[in-house]
Amino acid sequence: MIASLRAAVLRWTGVLPVLAVVLLALTWGRSLPVALVALVSCFLAGAVLAAVHHAEVIAHRVGEPFGSLVLAVAVTIIEVALIVTLMADGGSKSATLARDTVFAAVMITCNGIVGLCLLVGALKRKVAVFNAEGTGAALATVATLAGLSLVLPAFTTSTPGPRFSTPQLVFASLAALVLYGMFVTTQTLRHRDYFLPVTAAGEVIDTEDHADPPSRKVALVSLGLLALALIAVVGLAKGVSPTIETGVAAAGLPSSVVGIVIALLVLLPETIAAVRAARRDRVQTSLNLGLGSAMASIGLTIPAVAVASVWLPGPLHLGLGATHMVLLALTVMVGTLTVVPGRATPLQGGVHLALLAAYIVLAVSP
Repeated sequence: MIASLRAAVLRWTGVLPVLAVVLLALTWGRSLPVALVALVSCFLAGAVLAAVHHAEVIAHRVGEPFGSLVLAVAVTIIEVALIVTLMADGGSKSATLARDTVFAAVMITCNGIVGLCLLVGALKRKVAVFNAEGTGAALATVATLAGLSLVLPAFTTSTPGPRFSTPQLVFASLAALVLYGMFVTTQTLRHRDYFLPVTAAGEVIDTEDHADPPSRKVALVSLGLLALALIAVVGLAKGVSPTIETGVAAAGLPSSVVGIVIALLVLLPETIAAVRAARRDRVQTSLNLGLGSAMASIGLTIPAVAVASVWLPGPLHLGLGATHMVLLALTVMVGTLTVVPGRATPLQGGVHLALLAAYIVLAVSP
């Protein structure tokens, strides 16, 4: 009975990404009625669950920290494609779209995913334990990338408005790529043990003892299905975004709320995967996913939109406003205090979640 149920689940996670991509192709660029929006939303949720399953299969095959890196980079690459596509549509919102999306991703990952996973891990074992060296390196890279790409443009004087001049944008893009490349090298090669889960006694866990890893063929199939599922997640999220925009406008909320809702949908696979890891006492894996996603979001998005801005209409505004700068500074400061001990109680998780709640409340009511 259990074996047949497992086989049914595996068949479901294999078929649904394909059906979701077919539905995406049939609905792309069309105005959707309410009934079809409901159907798209169901497939969107199914694609999220399928993506999480296949990401876990790959992670089990390649081990940590490679598994979390695969999911973070895959989601970010497709997210970048979505941002560039929306910017190409033009309109008054395209100038700040990249900035708003990247900042939303940073706040959701660094406070939402990190805070939720610390809370889950600490409630399960009283104290969530992780590697301070690896997590501190990730947080420092995120803070540097966010400062160079999102804060400095608000203070430069070469061009009017919160934007870089061409040489400044080239520097910020190259710096983002170099720092992200150096971090990936550190995470996967030179200091891989800094990013592996640890026990309560601080011993590194380099193996998984609950099941044999899948075969190479199974992992490759899951990699392909993961790509399809993520394409479906981002594409279907874009498809339902007009309905979300209409609902936000009808409620009298600022347009920036739409970006938060879309970011939450896009980052849902990583959130579920991170929470599952925290429940298995693999808090370091959860932090790899959260901070790695924030880093990839900045390190890949800024260079991509910098290149795209050559032919895209309108300016590219990257500088944050004063309120968002305060929230970013609080996030970095609280994150540093959380990371340094290498251990966290439910309080630290609650503090990060409070910062995310403040960001959402101030987005709804600036």
